Amino acid sequence: MRTLIRGATVITMDAQGDLPRGDVLVTDDRITEIAPALHVDDADVVDATGCIVIPGLVNAHMHTWQTALRGLAANWTLLEYFQKMHAGLATVFEPDDLYIATFVGALNQLNCGSTTLVDWCHNNRTPQHNDAAIQGLLESGIRAAFFHGTPKPDPKPGERPFWEVPHPRAEVERLLKSHQGHELLSVHAAVLGPHYSTLDVALHDFRMVKELGILGSLHQGGGPARTPDGWQQLEAAGLLGPQINIVHGHALSDAQLQRFCELGMSFSAAAENEMTQGHGHPITGRLRALGKAPSLGVDLESVLSGDMLTQARVALGMQRSLDNAAYREAHGSIPPTSTIRTREALSWVTVEGARMLGQLDRIGTLAPGKQADLVLIRADGLNMQPVHDPVSTVVMQTTLANIDSVMVAGRWKKRHGRLLDVDLAPKLAALQASGRKITTALGLSKE
Repeated sequence: MRTLIRGATVITMDAQGDLPRGDVLVTDDRITEIAPALHVDDADVVDATGCIVIPGLVNAHMHTWQTALRGLAANWTLLEYFQKMHAGLATVFEPDDLYIATFVGALNQLNCGSTTLVDWCHNNRTPQHNDAAIQGLLESGIRAAFFHGTPKPDPKPGERPFWEVPHPRAEVERLLKSHQGHELLSVHAAVLGPHYSTLDVALHDFRMVKELGILGSLHQGGGPARTPDGWQQLEAAGLLGPQINIVHGHALSDAQLQRFCELGMSFSAAAENEMTQGHGHPITGRLRALGKAPSLGVDLESVLSGDMLTQARVALGMQRSLDNAAYREAHGSIPPTSTIRTREALSWVTVEGARMLGQLDRIGTLAPGKQADLVLIRADGLNMQPVHDPVSTVVMQTTLANIDSVMVAGRWKKRHGRLLDVDLAPKLAALQASGRKITTALGLSKE
């Protein structure tokens, strides 16, 4: 099967550079050629005149299980979220709730132009919960990395608190065996890390990640660390490296951040939610000072929109604001130019997300040989014209209304503004029913 996307502005984010007008040839699941003009006889031709083609966006961190609770936590700080979500709402989720939330949440990612979703699933108290969440990912057709986490309820009398419980290795191994070699799904671990666990648990979990050859992602920040010297102990044990991903990272010192960059660890920011819930300023600028860059994630649709281009804009605007304020403080004037270009912000939601997953050889840019994960953005609309700088138009002007078509591994998942091969009405009804059940059980209103 061959598809020729003809006549678009092509932003490759790759060494080839951009094409003001170009064609992209897709054969089966891969990009086979990108050129100003291609002549192909046996391909399905898509007229992309007036469109901008970009690599599929990568959402590098989202708790997709919260889709049925959209907007419920919009006014909560992080402390309220811990208590009301993890110790409250999360405890009444059944496998069907995880399935419908993950399925609809993944569909929305496709609808918004994300072709890859890092699903950080930490409300999965049984194997049935894990299987239901993964079923939702697989049925959606998105490229997904399922990060197996663990629930965070308040301990009941006689129970060990979650921070003293090692990650269930046997369940991770079961999931790896069940889904080994799947085209669009990989399995990893969402561990507690030294900020949220005892040293023994952190050592166990990081050893598990290294021995299984998977990625280990963890939250860092949000109150005092349970193991203040945990990072030194983990490095001394030889357990830090490119397989470790840190989400947020606000509690890290400058020396720690520099050392972790030297060790090849990756970082995922959730700029909008971090500012909303009280984490602190995103570490974007601190990473840039070290020659590194973050990937970005939505984090919580229970708080905010799932649109990754919004995340790029917010992260860009926030760091520009911090940089501008620092310049004015130092020099007493407005800086002569911006510190960050829009292309860099686009790389955070494409290239850096792929790098975080160790899949930059497959996704994140448009290049021959890579997976055909791409997005067609209509640039001839009222909110887009005239286009002077296509990259800036994508980052600063584009909304969901402009996301025309989305392709994952050579297969269209959205065309002409509509998702394909899904009957949304019954799925949305099931999502609404799940949300009502969960909130009613805890007596929480949506005010």
